[in-house]
Amino acid sequence: MLASSEEKILFECETGNYHTFCPISCVAWLYQKIEDSFFLVIGTKTCGYFLQNALGVMIFAEPRYAMAELEEGDISAQLNDYKELKRLCIQIKQDRNPSVIIWIGTCTTEIIKMDLEGMAPRLENELGIPIVVARANGLDYAFTQGEDTVLAALAHRCPSVQDQLNVKKTSLSQLNSSNEKQTLLHENSLVLFGSLPSTVTTQLNLELKKQGITVSGWLPAQRYDDLPPLGENVYVCGVHPFLSRTATTLMRRKRCKLIGAPFPIGPDGTRAWIEKICSAFNIEPKGLEDREKNIWKSLERYMPLIRGKSVFFMGDNLLEISLARFLIRCGMIVYEIGIPYLDKRYQAAELAFLEKTCLEMGVPMPRVVEKPDNYYQIQRIHELQPDLVISGMAQANPLEARGISTKWSVEFTFAQIHGFTNAQEILELITKPLRRNQNLQFLEYNTLVKNS
Repeated sequence: MLASSEEKILFECETGNYHTFCPISCVAWLYQKIEDSFFLVIGTKTCGYFLQNALGVMIFAEPRYAMAELEEGDISAQLNDYKELKRLCIQIKQDRNPSVIIWIGTCTTEIIKMDLEGMAPRLENELGIPIVVARANGLDYAFTQGEDTVLAALAHRCPSVQDQLNVKKTSLSQLNSSNEKQTLLHENSLVLFGSLPSTVTTQLNLELKKQGITVSGWLPAQRYDDLPPLGENVYVCGVHPFLSRTATTLMRRKRCKLIGAPFPIGPDGTRAWIEKICSAFNIEPKGLEDREKNIWKSLERYMPLIRGKSVFFMGDNLLEISLARFLIRCGMIVYEIGIPYLDKRYQAAELAFLEKTCLEMGVPMPRVVEKPDNYYQIQRIHELQPDLVISGMAQANPLEARGISTKWSVEFTFAQIHGFTNAQEILELITKPLRRNQNLQFLEYNTLVKNS
């Protein structure tokens, strides 16, 4: 069945809960990314158990995060929240001396209406250390949106471009001519937002540098004091599909110009991402076509195993649309893209790119189901019998027991999948269960031959 030029993506919305990893898990990668930070998660024992299991850090490693454990007295308003948080923050300042303390709100702080935003400025003034509040609760947010709330809160702390000019002794009064003044104030710069390992950010910086574009900063920066200056003449571009709240904050509060681009996942997405940034700066991209072709050649060894195979995304980490687009380009058939939350404005370029990819590859447009109901999804999986289901950890074992191959979606969150060179990592993850099935079938065949 070929996709016609008039066919469009079918969007549906079910009434399922967020069957996803808890968003406070963003602490796992953010405390490592922001090297001079300290994360204080304010929640119950359940949150503490989850962090212990999810992060798997041994006590003597002294990680830069902790739990402020709410007990019955806190929940029933018998204890003074401010005094307890002040005591903890003083202890953190004495023991670790971070440049910033980031409070992570949880479901419990939402339910009991804990005024974190009201307490933080007062405590910040008393202690002389920045305190940023991010509400990464599982009632309102899905798995990776925890990072979105933290980056949106950090965006408010970014200096303005004008303030940065004054600090660096290039204020308007010190410039020699009015032309220099206009140049500095109206010079466009690029800030990328989204947390990635340092090796990946370096790769993306180098790819843009080849096109004559210098990245002036990242949000988050490796150090709190290095947060990028923002303002009207700053272009911003995201690297993750789940940062819609951050994008909105940068546009509305900081007056930045958002570059709406597909995300740099897979060689096709990375090329489109770079091209879109180049077009914003009126630069003609060079060498990207050959760069993409070389990457596809290096991926050729995976293609016989996945070409023509079908995949079903249950929905967990909001990377589903970008991953589906890349897998369709690899020759796979995507039956359904489940996604916990979809901001069609922020992901408009990615959705358009998905449609274009389906048309070029001649495959049917997949269904995109927002807030999917797992009960109905299981029924659809039973009917469609896909070769692979990318699911949350909770659904993987029951599906495997029914003879359906699965891959944990959380693995794509923690793996390095962005940029040209990391496309191989995606296919390694995708083909692992398929290779395992192939090996089991071969083993079963050999066993039968021996016994016959």
